[in-house]
Amino acid sequence: MTPVSGFSFAFMRLLEAFRGTAIQLPNRVVMAPMTRGRADDTTGVPHPLTAEYYAQRAGAGLIVSEGVWVNRTGKSGPGIPGLVTARQVEAWRAVTKAVHGQGGRIFAQLWHAGRVSHPGVMGRTPVAPSAVRQAGRIFVADGWRDTVEPRALGEGEIGEVVQDFATAAVAAVEAGFDGVELHGANGYLIQEFLAQNTNRRQDRYGGSVTARLRFPLEVVAAVAEQIGAAKVALRISPGNPENDVVEDDAKEVYSRLLAELRRYELAYLHVIDTPEAVALSYLRPLWPGTLIANLRSGEPTSQDEGESLIESGLADAVAFGRLFIANPDLPARFALRAPLAEAGHDVYYGARLDGYTDFPAFEPGSAKFACSARS
Repeated sequence: MTPVSGFSFAFMRLLEAFRGTAIQLPNRVVMAPMTRGRADDTTGVPHPLTAEYYAQRAGAGLIVSEGVWVNRTGKSGPGIPGLVTARQVEAWRAVTKAVHGQGGRIFAQLWHAGRVSHPGVMGRTPVAPSAVRQAGRIFVADGWRDTVEPRALGEGEIGEVVQDFATAAVAAVEAGFDGVELHGANGYLIQEFLAQNTNRRQDRYGGSVTARLRFPLEVVAAVAEQIGAAKVALRISPGNPENDVVEDDAKEVYSRLLAELRRYELAYLHVIDTPEAVALSYLRPLWPGTLIANLRSGEPTSQDEGESLIESGLADAVAFGRLFIANPDLPARFALRAPLAEAGHDVYYGARLDGYTDFPAFEPGSAKFACSARS
């Protein structure tokens, strides 16, 4: 059953509490991970205002942080924070303390960008399963550059990256995060191992579906061993062509991935899909645990689209991204069917601080919010 846009529900399922095997949420409105690019580009330390930014959004049932790199080579662009050094951990501890102080829950999204990077970002050649260059251009500190051919990881290096994910997960727990989400979507390193056009290896990490699944499963296993499976989640985007990924065999690959993951009682599975819910339709019956859906389209996911995903049984919770930028109190606005503020694309990313923590909560009757919601 696919979501039906524009359908109004008398009872708001998104605002129901959710109790899963490994995670409990006060509502089903999840703040999706969103790169904002406000960290110190040299140190990878989050900006001092980052704690306020996330605390403002603590009304979400769950916050998933922006992607944080697990090693320097995994950094994708300017202003992206890390979770490796003591200074980074200390700064993130202030963030989690602020979120918890507002009654919220927050997972850290652990990220390795793979080939979706550039020497202009981190001073070295990007790494990937195979030396296959991504089409297009990439943004670095001084503007857009042509992509470069990545260096194929050696087998020993792959084990080191697996350990980097596990070490970053331990650091996340030390920093006060409630758990971690492994970024296996959107054409970055984990998905690069899954996709045939980016993984042309002929060793134990490439070729057959079994071999292509090896790296993602090793990452999950290593992280779960360190912090417990109940604090581990995985984000996937089957068939998503973002960052020049091609997955012609997505249904087989991800069905087999979920079959392997069922041995763990993970916190949740986070699935990025189109509004037609193609992947959700075949993955939901295969996943007995908590499933968070995230629709990928040109417009932000609407409240009614989210309600439909819950009502149809395709998801237990729904991730909203862009709406949370200008609406820090998004669940409260959903409860009131209040107008939604809009943020210009020019404030999504970058070192500028306007468009970060300066979006106010909804004030009934205020002319400042005279803009219409998608519903």
